[in-house]
Amino acid sequence: MGLHFSKEEFRTRKSKVLDSMKDQNIDALLMFRQESMYWLTGYDTFGYVFFQTLILDKKGNTILLTRAPDLRQAQNTSNIEDIRIWVDKDGSNPTDDLKVILDELNLKGKKLGVEYDAYGLTGKNTLKLNKSLENYCSVEDKSNLITKLRVVKSKEEIVYVKKAAELADQALDEVWKYAKAGVNESKILAEMNKVIFEGGGDYPANEFIIGSGKNALLCRYQSEKQTLNDQDQLTIEWAGTYRHYHSAMFRTIPIGKADPKHHKMHEACVEALKNCENKLKPGNKIGEVFDIHAKTFDNLGFNKARMNACGYSLGTTFAPNWMDWPMLYTGNPYVIEPGNVFFMHMILMDSENQLAMNLGETYLVTEQGNERLGKQKIDLVVL
Repeated sequence: MGLHFSKEEFRTRKSKVLDSMKDQNIDALLMFRQESMYWLTGYDTFGYVFFQTLILDKKGNTILLTRAPDLRQAQNTSNIEDIRIWVDKDGSNPTDDLKVILDELNLKGKKLGVEYDAYGLTGKNTLKLNKSLENYCSVEDKSNLITKLRVVKSKEEIVYVKKAAELADQALDEVWKYAKAGVNESKILAEMNKVIFEGGGDYPANEFIIGSGKNALLCRYQSEKQTLNDQDQLTIEWAGTYRHYHSAMFRTIPIGKADPKHHKMHEACVEALKNCENKLKPGNKIGEVFDIHAKTFDNLGFNKARMNACGYSLGTTFAPNWMDWPMLYTGNPYVIEPGNVFFMHMILMDSENQLAMNLGETYLVTEQGNERLGKQKIDLVVL
């Protein structure tokens, strides 16, 4: 069994979920978020793209409803003992199979929490689920019940986060080695992924962002791969990933020669990042971290170039993205705690001059403040 955490760790997690369910007065939780299933049981799959749910009732009974291809997946990667299969056939409705399980657990007329905010629970399946549960039980959206527990990392989790950070650092070494005029972006990506996989890492929950020239101003992956020019700019955002835990980094690297504006933009990014570091401390609200980010950039004349968020929590996440709850934007009331892991990105996109500058690092919140997990320099590197 490929479990990545101790039995005591899993017992503690389950106990926390049951306590939270009791506090919120729900009789069972229907999990659709793959992150919740992995965190609670170790279950590791991409089968959540189909209808799949993990049921946990207040007595501690745990039952997985999934498809046949994931039977052995669950047996090999999780501590789930009761696995039910719904059968693929024309006109099949897995919510009918779910109702059978709910009847077994005597949940008719009870209150159920549902993780509606889940990539695996499509709009079509949500309609089926709601119709099936209509007049059967009461339902409440409990999408964040487990998410709010996952946001504080345990000692065992932090080991994996730090390993992911080591892999991210190694990937940056490869960027500095290969990002030269005449080199294609595909080569850079290949070498980055090579060291991560050779280091025992995993696929990241979303694609690395890479772009040069005008594409350096993009904040998403796109499929065009360009060859670096004699004078160019390369933007790249990536994450080291280990046991599905992420540690992300972000850089813009001038090629050949930096534009004078690049230097000013980088200085602004460093100042904003340092100010955010000083605010990322237990007891502060994460909205305050964004506010100091915005104030720094605005005071330096970069209001039009900055974003409206400056980071988010990181942890164990699955495709389609590695962003986790909560996000750093103005007014967010979440109070920072030791054990939080946040990726803070300072993004400047100057569309008028077609110049980009990005600087991003991952931090572990400690009792005293925070620890930057990446060990690479944050200086402007011109290649």
